[in-house]
Amino acid sequence: MPCRWQVSTKCWHSGEMLLNVLEALTGTGLAASAGLNAYIPLLVLGILGRYSDLVDLPAHWQWLSNGWVITVLAALLAIEVVADKVPVVDHINDVVQTVVRPTSGGLVFGAGAGTQSVTASDPGRLFASDEWIPVVIGMLIALGVHVLKALIRPLVNTATAGIATPLISATEDAASVIMSMVALLLPVLVLLFLAGSILATGWLVRRRRISNRERRAERAAGFH
Repeated sequence: MPCRWQVSTKCWHSGEMLLNVLEALTGTGLAASAGLNAYIPLLVLGILGRYSDLVDLPAHWQWLSNGWVITVLAALLAIEVVADKVPVVDHINDVVQTVVRPTSGGLVFGAGAGTQSVTASDPGRLFASDEWIPVVIGMLIALGVHVLKALIRPLVNTATAGIATPLISATEDAASVIMSMVALLLPVLVLLFLAGSILATGWLVRRRRISNRERRAERAAGFH
């Protein structure tokens, strides 16, 4: 009997650990999605929480499924979709979204990871507990993706004279939708996105180094 009890306890702890990992991956995927588009993961959570059984929002995040909240988010998404596809305007939009996207990332990580945050009901209690940690993690993830997006976009715009801006923006929107759904339904696949982000970061660093060398070479040639 003691042996069986120990085995069952280990299994229970293993199952709990796996659940925690999956919840963390779900929150990570939603926060990364918010880094591409602040409103898509919030809308996905709200719509699925209101109209389906796929998402069971934690008690203090039920406001996301409110009809008025969904309507406002849809309107903000429409503005974002248009603004992000116009060259030059997309840069201004990225500056504004530097605050919005991390905020959204914190919210969706908290909701997606199942934290029972008190932010909505009693903000004063938030930092009196450890419930602020998922929110901050989500904000950092979304901020990282947002910065990567903001750095890559000018390179693409310059290389294509702005022609590819609508296509790239639409691709980012589609990626945000797909990532949100994957994070909720198949969170393990979020690992693939993280791997892709690491590769994209490496490419960006190399590309910027090459561009800097080319500019220095051009300046040096100009002096001769």
